[in-house]
Amino acid sequence: MAAKLILTLDGAVIREYPIERESISIGRKHGNDIQLNDMTVSGRHALITTLVGNTFVEDLGSSNGTLVNGSPVSKLLIMHGDTIQVGTHQFTYYNEDKVDYEPTMFVKAEFAETQVISNSPANTNNVKGLPLAGVKILNGPFANSNMEMRKPFNTLGYKGIKMAMISRGNMGYSISSIKSRRGKRASDTPLVNGVRIGSDPHPLKEHDIIEMAGFQMEFYYIQ
Repeated sequence: MAAKLILTLDGAVIREYPIERESISIGRKHGNDIQLNDMTVSGRHALITTLVGNTFVEDLGSSNGTLVNGSPVSKLLIMHGDTIQVGTHQFTYYNEDKVDYEPTMFVKAEFAETQVISNSPANTNNVKGLPLAGVKILNGPFANSNMEMRKPFNTLGYKGIKMAMISRGNMGYSISSIKSRRGKRASDTPLVNGVRIGSDPHPLKEHDIIEMAGFQMEFYYIQ
């Protein structure tokens, strides 16, 4: 799967940009590969370059700087799951081919994108009034495990195969199937309430049942 940048604003997904060229410029002016209508973004703000399979972000002397995972950078090698702040917009770098999988984990929690809920009071930080959500595994060896969906993009999978992504936006949560060269079985394609879903986002409602790889999970909001 080709690497891509997922553009979000206030937690809502705006667009996805496949990384198919050596360099991608980001800025407010016409002529940039990605043009942002945002007065906090400089005319030529940042540059994404890919060399020998490695992708870098470089600040081009912008007025407000470029941040990766909250820290200002001049030039930095970025990894799968990193967030790049350009003005009020965020890009998430997505490249599942660069992920080191834990072979026995049901959910691979990359860069804290999901977190097992402890017995301490829940953190219910939201996106414009949207409560934090989680999934509870209902069967199998991980039964009764709960996970919070903390980041805009949360991946689910089994035995090193990513099968689904739960996204958080202003209108709520949605789930979509992730195509993988490693996933060959029909059961690797997620179902929601018994209906098979595709790569297009499928809205999630509280108490929806997600099924994949023989596991069942319940989607819920944390009160």
